[in-house]
Amino acid sequence: MAVQEARQHGGRHGAGEHPTACSGCAHCGETGHRRAVAAFLARREELAAGHGVPTAVVHSPVAARQWVSDELAQSARAVTAHGREASLAWLARVRTGSLAAVWAAVLALLLGQALTALGTGWTAARTAGLCTALLLAVPLTAAAHAHRARGGLLAPLTGEDNRLSTTRAVAAAWLLFLCYALLFLTSRGLGATPFGLSGAAGLVTVLGLVSAVAVTARFVVSTRIAGLRLQKVRADRPRAADLLCDDNGRADLADVQYVLVSGAVLAFAAVRLATDPARLPELPWSLALLVAVSAAWHLAAKCTEGGRPAVHSVVRAREAGDLDAPIRTGDDIEIRGHGFVPPGAAAPDPLTRLVVRIGPVHAHVPLVPVPGGFANPTDTVLTVPLPADVEPGRVEVSVVTAAGLETNRITIDVAD
Repeated sequence: MAVQEARQHGGRHGAGEHPTACSGCAHCGETGHRRAVAAFLARREELAAGHGVPTAVVHSPVAARQWVSDELAQSARAVTAHGREASLAWLARVRTGSLAAVWAAVLALLLGQALTALGTGWTAARTAGLCTALLLAVPLTAAAHAHRARGGLLAPLTGEDNRLSTTRAVAAAWLLFLCYALLFLTSRGLGATPFGLSGAAGLVTVLGLVSAVAVTARFVVSTRIAGLRLQKVRADRPRAADLLCDDNGRADLADVQYVLVSGAVLAFAAVRLATDPARLPELPWSLALLVAVSAAWHLAAKCTEGGRPAVHSVVRAREAGDLDAPIRTGDDIEIRGHGFVPPGAAAPDPLTRLVVRIGPVHAHVPLVPVPGGFANPTDTVLTVPLPADVEPGRVEVSVVTAAGLETNRITIDVAD
């Protein structure tokens, strides 16, 4: 039956579908993840419309809401499990693709130099360029093999939150360029052609600057996480958009300008090397200052982003027609504040890890589906039922987010 359904699904989506799931196959992993996501979305829309709730709990709004939340939580965990499998297969494919890109670049350089040498002839500079490309491709291949479980060449650029690091990528680009330039000039020097190092102070300054920014940014983020001033939720896998976007996937101006400025200055240095291959490219100090200003902007954004979640107030949730009354056991309480859903935690599975601490009781925040999303929880408002185990009297309330941070505590009075 499963094979038949898989074949039918393959017939609907194309002949490339595999009839059975292959262990470690990137195609099957991504297909399984897409199907799990589609099943979750369909289930969420069905429950948001009020369909599919068992008749045994439909008479009780509290029981129905809890059943819906548990059903969506189970489906969300299935999506996460499939996503983890797809991520491992994707990393293996990225490792192969990165190696193919490295050697394709070497081949493209060979073809480009062969075509441009038809009129002018082969020169020592062309030989030095090819030798340099080969000298860089071999250690890059070895590094990709050593980190094959983490995406090959992607591993050094990935941060602890499993996202591509903008500062590491910029520093790696400058380091790779400088290594190429030095090896290229060294290869030319072996042919008795001296090369000059004069005027390279700007280039070395920029490399030291972007390297210091990468180290400082990592220190700032780690310190702020340890100091409970920044929330970080691990991503399912690295994405190219991480270089220009924040953890929520929105374009970040500090990241964008840092990549653009650094890339433009790096392109200027590459053109200088191509036009004058006898010496390291000379960078004007004005461009070095421009990179410094861009790096300072990026670091300032790192030092000020995010913040600790906080509870501002806790009130009794009131529906239309209810009388005003004190909070009693079984009532819904509405927690108002900010930072309840950290950046990158808007997916269903991280939402299920949101917990409200009410005295000695830890209450999981129920998922309340609406068409296209969830009405509860949100980043500023949470609604949870007051558990029966909470004793009347003064009780402290706090929120524990998916990142593991606990907010401040607010005291409420629970009436008999």
